[in-house]
Amino acid sequence: MKNVTIFTTPTCGYCHAAKDFFAEHKVPYQEKDVAQDEAARNEMLEKTGQMGVPVIQVGEDIIIGFDQARLQQLLELA
Repeated sequence: MKNVTIFTTPTCGYCHAAKDFFAEHKVPYQEKDVAQDEAARNEMLEKTGQMGVPVIQVGEDIIIGFDQARLQQLLELA
């Protein structure tokens, strides 16, 4: 399975929805809280040029926002 990283903030509803989606499909992921972690925030800015969350990285692909259909495609979920 591809490595999954999600850049989040504690108050982001779409971030919680994405994490629920990962849990439902048993997808392991690394979470980076950009509200608390300056290095993670800088990493996200470097990759996307924006501050909106969630930003989800699946392998080398970047998804801005919670795009369930795209996640299913990239993670090869039926």
